[in-house]
Amino acid sequence: MKQLTFTPSAGKRLIAKALAANPQVLSTLKKGTLAIIAGTTNGYVAEEILKHLDIKGFSKTHFFRGITLPPSGTVTTEGRLEDESKFPGDVIITDGVWQKGKTIGDVVDSLKEGDVILKGANALDMKRKQAAVLIGHPKAGTIALAMQAVAGRRVKLIIPVGLEKRVNTDLHALTEKLNAPEADGYRMFLVPSQVFTEIEAIKQLTGATAELIASGGVCGAEGSYLLAVTGTKTQEKDAERLWASVASEPLF
Repeated sequence: MKQLTFTPSAGKRLIAKALAANPQVLSTLKKGTLAIIAGTTNGYVAEEILKHLDIKGFSKTHFFRGITLPPSGTVTTEGRLEDESKFPGDVIITDGVWQKGKTIGDVVDSLKEGDVILKGANALDMKRKQAAVLIGHPKAGTIALAMQAVAGRRVKLIIPVGLEKRVNTDLHALTEKLNAPEADGYRMFLVPSQVFTEIEAIKQLTGATAELIASGGVCGAEGSYLLAVTGTKTQEKDAERLWASVASEPLF
């Protein structure tokens, strides 16, 4: 067994590396449309996928529509910290070509079975392999757009989400609570999808099994998590090398 500590940013990079090598994603890159909806984890995913395609010119710096900052900060929308014009759009790739500047709204009506949408999440129920998205938009934001294609035309939805997003509450109950008429603040959308965490990433890339055994840290390790990785000696060594390739990932 290997015990490996991941910071949230290292976890994002790990998930991104795995999705850039994911068979279903690779198949869609050859023929079809891959829609990477803006979000901090998906910024890493977009970097790795565009690198795989040898496409330059992408920056994850403003690749989000809403983020949570420390209490002294603010929650931003439409990808702006100070300047909304820096939001680059989602990353839409059709037949291996980046449709620069396009968003999920531009292509949702043309998506079809065989296409893939990648969308991040804010809450993860590890036990049930479910994820949910916080909603601040009165029309439920980009997840509502994505679901038109997912439920309407069987487009594949994959949720890249780090283990730092885990919650210990049934997301059905939590969604009902947050969406109640008398509630304040964010609403919530429970997403029927394939959840893809660091655990799935390690399994795909090495064949080893990973299990969350502890969490926390200080001095830059806040939000980190300790995974116990088991498998053959080769699988465990591969997992350790994989960890080493992302362990020094800087904070977002």
